[in-house]
Amino acid sequence: MSDQGESGIFVGGGGRDYSEAQYLRPDYANRHGLIAGATGTGKTVTLQILAESFSALGVPVVLSDVKGDLSGLGQAGSDSFKLHDAFIARAETINFTDYAYRAFPVTFWDLFGEQGHPIRTTVAEMGPLLLSRLLDLTDAQEGVLNIAFRVADEESWPILDLKDLQALLVWVGENRKTLSLRYGNVSSASVGAIQRRLLVLETEGGAKFFGEPALELDDLFLTDETGAGRINILAADKLMQSPRLYATFLLWLLSELFETLPEVGDPDKPKLVFFFDEAHLLFEDAPKALVDKVEQVARLIRSKGVGVYFITQNPADVPEDILGQLGNRIQHALRAFTAKDRRALQQAAQNYRDNPDFDIEDAIREVGVGEAVTSLLERKGIPGVAQRTLIRPPSSQLGPITKATRAALIGQSPIAGKYETIEDRESAYEILQKRAAEAAREAEEAEAKEEQAAPAEREYRAGRRYSAPNVSRSTSKPRRRSSRSDSVGTAFAKSFARQMGTQSGRAVVRGILGGLFRGR
Repeated sequence: MSDQGESGIFVGGGGRDYSEAQYLRPDYANRHGLIAGATGTGKTVTLQILAESFSALGVPVVLSDVKGDLSGLGQAGSDSFKLHDAFIARAETINFTDYAYRAFPVTFWDLFGEQGHPIRTTVAEMGPLLLSRLLDLTDAQEGVLNIAFRVADEESWPILDLKDLQALLVWVGENRKTLSLRYGNVSSASVGAIQRRLLVLETEGGAKFFGEPALELDDLFLTDETGAGRINILAADKLMQSPRLYATFLLWLLSELFETLPEVGDPDKPKLVFFFDEAHLLFEDAPKALVDKVEQVARLIRSKGVGVYFITQNPADVPEDILGQLGNRIQHALRAFTAKDRRALQQAAQNYRDNPDFDIEDAIREVGVGEAVTSLLERKGIPGVAQRTLIRPPSSQLGPITKATRAALIGQSPIAGKYETIEDRESAYEILQKRAAEAAREAEEAEAKEEQAAPAEREYRAGRRYSAPNVSRSTSKPRRRSSRSDSVGTAFAKSFARQMGTQSGRAVVRGILGGLFRGR
């Protein structure tokens, strides 16, 4: 049999002798799925063979490469590979007669721009909800962030990168009294806390994620000249050092797909398949509003032709409301060394349709590496009976490719050069900087006029003093200069204007933006 039979995508062989083919139906692939199991049980290889099969069907794939192993999708397997004999033996065991090595079209992406094409979005596209999750803000701090976004929208100030957001927050802080009357309390403590979180994010490399050119979703839906779907591989080995950024980015991408794609109903095959590895990171310490958002996306995005597959160690890592929407399930071995592990194992077994030939809980505990308990949707979307399944071997290389091979594939990509050069058009930072410069110029002009008028003013005052002899000296105190505070402000603005072109000057800009325009 081939990996693309009439019944769908060949996953492996089930039954007592592993001769019963287990298929994932393409018309139910957008009903989402789960790949679970302990470390080292074969989850990554299962992800790899599903990505291969969807690509062969002409379905683009998005996945994250947490360990660097999945880059092998871009290169064919080899007879010289040490597991070649084992792969051939397994193919014979499960009657996989058309098994052959081949490479698949891949597009490498990297938030840091080191192992693939840079992938970016703007701060405005990320939005306050996901940004608050990324920064781990309190409710009060999230409220201030929402006010900042509201002000930027009303003033038409584009928020593209972190320096835009930092400048905007300075403006909000300096104008907090006025804004509090209109939107609710804006405290300087909340503004300062957000700025500190932004500094941490910038230090961790998050600044590279925000900016332009922003990702165009159409670039995730490409196919090659043969019609095979391109496999979009996000390099996540370094990204996993900032797990909150990793989870927030993938959730943002999923949300963008949900909000952008049109309704397609129930297609014969998905328009895109999205694999969310290390899915537990998405839900750890997540506020209810965010979990509700994930549930909404998971429930509705299937009607837009997108299938979402969560990969995690334990099904209990996924909230029950979301777990209940995952129709296609591949459960690798779970270990039950503690009471908590045993409860998790029991819970996992309850999610499968009983098979009279074996006890599901025992099977999940006993399956070997590369073997799993599967339940794949059948006709009319009915969950299939649980089967012990020997997963088919991959056709592409198992393990990472060399740096030279990766570089060559990146250079041959249809989007090569599109995202490599950063654009920095006028946005909130530049607009507020121009306002500061204009205020400084006006202050300097006012000072110059005052200096020109000073001699005439002194002469006029002297004339009045000698032409009014009847006025008591005790009641004719010379007036102080009209506005001492204005002179101080003018001098400061003049000094500020001279610093505008320097790095320290730009820092000053951010520190006084709001104060300069409080009355404007």
